[in-house]
Amino acid sequence: MANAFRDGLREAGFIEGQNVVIEYRWAEGRFERLPAYAADLVRREVSVLAATTTPAALAAKAATKAIPIVFTSSNDPVRLGLVAALSGSGGNVTGATQMNVEVAPKRLSLLLEAVPAAGVVAFLVNPTNPTAQSQIDELQAAARSLNVQLHVLRGAIEPELEAAFARAVQLGAEAFIVGSADPFFTGRAAELGALALRYRLPAIHQYVEFTAAGGLLSYGGSIADSYRLAGVYVGRILKGEKPGDLPVQQTSKFDFTINIATAKALNLAIPPTLLARADEVIE
Repeated sequence: MANAFRDGLREAGFIEGQNVVIEYRWAEGRFERLPAYAADLVRREVSVLAATTTPAALAAKAATKAIPIVFTSSNDPVRLGLVAALSGSGGNVTGATQMNVEVAPKRLSLLLEAVPAAGVVAFLVNPTNPTAQSQIDELQAAARSLNVQLHVLRGAIEPELEAAFARAVQLGAEAFIVGSADPFFTGRAAELGALALRYRLPAIHQYVEFTAAGGLLSYGGSIADSYRLAGVYVGRILKGEKPGDLPVQQTSKFDFTINIATAKALNLAIPPTLLARADEVIE
């Protein structure tokens, strides 16, 4: 994703190491570290804060009202309070969103098309993520409307991931959803896909790395595209534009992938109508 961000910067005329310097901070999924990192960068008087996750964006906004902030987020930034309006907030914050939390009900719907007999679904969420409760609320409402029982499972550290799949099997789950808008899960998409296959659970996540590793389905806004858009905005701000004048960009690219090899391993017959809508089918 860092390459996509640098590609955006390059589109705006900035090349790292030549005419722009990037100070990196990585919280390794430990969201409690983010306020200190944001405060440190503010003290260094950086020109722009690029906050490339929802938790990082919230920490950056809490740290400064003066330094321009460009975020990437999987959520509705207005609902989060990052900006007052998508059209331009007039403040110091703008960015790009994939709206991946808001399409969680769509993921459930796609999963049920692939596994129509599933009446019990497990949902894995990171309880330390500031968006955890909104994710739960969105999916619980969707599950009720589809007459599906939803079990909410939590995972915030490595050992809890496999434990969640084991617990899902114990609860009789017939399908599995991995929460979105979470760097901890994003960075472990391949591991989660492999776990889904090992525990023989038809599962969906937002990124193709999940299906490539054995997950059944992936559906979500392109994170690479949002990082590129954020890079472009950072470059435009460095040239003098004000973040409050720049509307929040919404990625128009949504990727839907099906792993047919996993479907065969799980003895699932994917409906032709679902296959026809896939952007990629992994054989």
